Amino acid sequence: MLDPLMLLMTFGINFAYVALNTIRFMLTMKGYRILAPLLSMIEITIYIMGLSMVLDRLDNPINLFAYALGYAIGISVGIKIEDKLALGYMMVTVILPTNTEQEKSLPRILRDNGYGVTQSYAEGLEGERMVLEILSPRKTEQNLYRLIKEVEGRAFIISYEPKYISGGFWTKKLRKRQNTP
Repeated sequence: MLDPLMLLMTFGINFAYVALNTIRFMLTMKGYRILAPLLSMIEITIYIMGLSMVLDRLDNPINLFAYALGYAIGISVGIKIEDKLALGYMMVTVILPTNTEQEKSLPRILRDNGYGVTQSYAEGLEGERMVLEILSPRKTEQNLYRLIKEVEGRAFIISYEPKYISGGFWTKKLRKRQNTP
């Protein structure tokens, strides 16, 4: 016999478990050493409840389907939540063709918008290139990309998440913020 309330509970419990699992995994990867383990306690409690509900009702494959559907949607929602939280920083490398007005103005424009920029020059296949290294909070990452593309549409952009940051522009900026009343 089909029990809609049980299906909904099975789906909901697994959805909550997997969404929390996804967020906890992201927090673990970003080094949140207190929050991640605390979240894992809630996560495993929900997991055991959901798993026991499904194992007690394996006679109906629809229960298993509800469990699997909760899992799939939980992953998707967990990723979206983590994207909204936008924890951490991004390191963005921008490679520009040299001898253009955009190339000369982009570092200044980025600095005027609060980004720390380190610029250097490198040799590419077609000659000299300007290389910009920019550290950005993930919350402003999309704004950074938009700003770069507005100034120089041909910019080659690579980004990654740094694991460790020490010194430089961000240390000074954070120290200044802490000393300001």
